[in-house]
Amino acid sequence: MKLQTQRWIDRWVGQVLCAAVSLWARLFCVKPYAGSAAAPKHILVILLSEMGSVVLAGPMFAALRQRYPQATVHVLQLKKNQEVAKLLGLARPEHLHSLDDSAGLGLLADIWRVSRAMRALPLDVVIDCELFSRISSLMSYLSGAALRVGFTPHTQEGLYRGSYINRAIPYNPYQHISMQFLSLVDAINDAAMPRNKAAPIRDLPTELGLSVDFDPAELQAYQQKMVADHPVVAGRQLVLLYAGGGLLPERAWPAAHYATVARGLCDAGFAVGLIGLREDAELAKRLRTDIASDQCVDLTGYTRSIRELLMLFHAAKLLITNDGGPGHFASLTPIRTMVFFGPETGRLYGPLGPRAQILESGIACSPCLSAYNHRLTFCDGDNQCLKRLQPLPVLRQALQNLRSINTMVPI
Repeated sequence: MKLQTQRWIDRWVGQVLCAAVSLWARLFCVKPYAGSAAAPKHILVILLSEMGSVVLAGPMFAALRQRYPQATVHVLQLKKNQEVAKLLGLARPEHLHSLDDSAGLGLLADIWRVSRAMRALPLDVVIDCELFSRISSLMSYLSGAALRVGFTPHTQEGLYRGSYINRAIPYNPYQHISMQFLSLVDAINDAAMPRNKAAPIRDLPTELGLSVDFDPAELQAYQQKMVADHPVVAGRQLVLLYAGGGLLPERAWPAAHYATVARGLCDAGFAVGLIGLREDAELAKRLRTDIASDQCVDLTGYTRSIRELLMLFHAAKLLITNDGGPGHFASLTPIRTMVFFGPETGRLYGPLGPRAQILESGIACSPCLSAYNHRLTFCDGDNQCLKRLQPLPVLRQALQNLRSINTMVPI
């Protein structure tokens, strides 16, 4: 199903359904949830966002494991994103649940199937990590959990999600999303939060609480395969570029700027790999023509899984990327990253950890995408926030970052 169709259904049909469920809950749930002194035994986390959000939710999952070590954690994701949850071990395989959004009527049938399956579980708590999605809000109620934790617009106009979330946390557009996910965990055992301002003061997490273990022999074998498939990288440090925009093309730094940076890196003796999905192959082809260097290789579609992508990051020194999943996955590996933000901001969605550098222009209209406008920009493709980030300063910063990396051996 197209993204715009999903948004239309969620906005118009979703609001009607949320109102109907709210009325049902008010009429037939006589007593509001009063809380329980007992620690929850079964927790469902609903996380339907892009794959990169799973990495940003890492500290939240770590907090759940620390505070409720005896609890069984279930995770509900979109089917296309479930590979990440399995790789990161967010929950046992039998506790990972998926929702298939690839077809219209099929999605409705799958929502009903998943809701019945969730209701059959002995859930105590459901944590809805979506900002203003009505589908996830409705599924939190249909899960049957007595305690429902999620975001609320509070007194803000619009963005209605019903009134049945009984541990509602006001969404804060000025705080990093990882910290807001942690507030959802805080709310489980604090009925007054955040009305009494009892939320803890914390710094932005630097530890993800997530890891993917690789055997050194596995990484070495992958690097050898890289050299065999692309001999030009032998003896050279590898820099990866992700020039695609994914579902939101306005998040992409101009391709011509990427080409300028890539030429400079090749002239400095580095190998450049253009990464992306198979559908990014045409963009990579145009970039290689503009770069005009044998030291630039097309790696779009080369990695067949997220695990292989992480092994590729282990084999490289630096990733220069648009806002999206690759920048977040890179934080699970030793690679340094430079991430472009503009339509969205690194202050809210930047990768965690000390090896990520955020590149933003800070012009007046940036950021323009938010939960309040359904992530629809008004720039009509003319993303000046990114176009004004000139390539030569980026190239100088990339070379400086590479010079500071002196502990890793070239491939």
